[in-house]
Amino acid sequence: MHLLFATSIVPDGALASGYEIANAAIIDALRRAGVRVTVIGFIWPGKTPSDPQNTVVLDAVEVRTESASPLQKLAWLGKAVLSGLTFSSVKLRVVSDAEVRAAIDRAGPFDGYVLNSVQFAGAFEKVLADRPFVFVAHNVEHRSAEENAEAASSALQRWLFRREARLLKVMEERLCGAARFVFTLAEEDRAALGVASDTRSAVLPLVTRAQAPIKATRHIDCDAALIGTWTWQPNRIGLDWFLTKVVPHLKPDFRIRIAGSMPSGVSSPHPGVSFVGRVPDAHAFVRGGAVIPLISTAGSGVQLKTIETFELGLPSVATSRSLRGIGYRPDNCVVTDDPIAFAAALQAAAANVRDVDGSAFHRRQLKALDAAIGLGLERLGIIRQEVAA
Repeated sequence: MHLLFATSIVPDGALASGYEIANAAIIDALRRAGVRVTVIGFIWPGKTPSDPQNTVVLDAVEVRTESASPLQKLAWLGKAVLSGLTFSSVKLRVVSDAEVRAAIDRAGPFDGYVLNSVQFAGAFEKVLADRPFVFVAHNVEHRSAEENAEAASSALQRWLFRREARLLKVMEERLCGAARFVFTLAEEDRAALGVASDTRSAVLPLVTRAQAPIKATRHIDCDAALIGTWTWQPNRIGLDWFLTKVVPHLKPDFRIRIAGSMPSGVSSPHPGVSFVGRVPDAHAFVRGGAVIPLISTAGSGVQLKTIETFELGLPSVATSRSLRGIGYRPDNCVVTDDPIAFAAALQAAAANVRDVDGSAFHRRQLKALDAAIGLGLERLGIIRQEVAA
């Protein structure tokens, strides 16, 4: 079976975000199942695909809202309103339907699509209607947009996010209805998308690396380490909760290092908090923290930071939202949604560091991932045979 994996940004090997880590895990699982996978989509400016022989690059695009000029943001908004597309999908409309169709034809004969999230599928939905497909719902996007609207700081932002939520809900219903099978990254997302039946969907338990990590001695250089793409609104909501609700209850000498892309206006009066920006090695960075705060309070899908923490066997304190999509919790993870209890648990964990072997968690996730992929491919194969007959 040859499948075209249609995604907004093709892999370039950097694995700089949870989205890219998830994509790599899903593509690897498809290939372990014996599927020939060709990836089609856009690439970040200045980057090259990590697997050029099996990648079709449509163009280089910069779609990060936080780095766009006010004029660019206004252009995206105007184009979205005129076209009826979501803000996230219209950013990809830098090539025409005809150009996408020509690129698909150049990819050679194939059996179907893997539509990876709603952004690319929403931008070129008509072009992608000629083959059966499975849909990968990384999140319940309309729910995330609704939460973003509630947390927005201005009337314009609230209007934008509410508009996104309305359009995304319709698009997700349409994609889930037409898909031969739907993959979600969290169990609760299946019901939220209306595909809770086992004949319609399955959860993909993810891993952040191909091989199980080996437990090793580590050098601790701070009490708590956090890393993420904080410019993504659901992550920003969690960070704001942590900085305003949890951090004030930490002792002044508690050292917190926060890495990753940071939106403007984020700060903390706590003397132990430092914002370190991008780091060269994310794994080394988190291994330098005595304890990992897992601070998700919004969004859907799965938290890749939680999976990585469990794979590495690191101590953690987690909100209940951080554990969505994960059926196993190691005994060095404390779960609480109370800010005062969260702060107390962080200080206790940092004072008595206790790592565990995360390899069993990794093996469990990998086995379940491969089984779920098999279910979806079986369903896609059955449909394909019925159509051919």
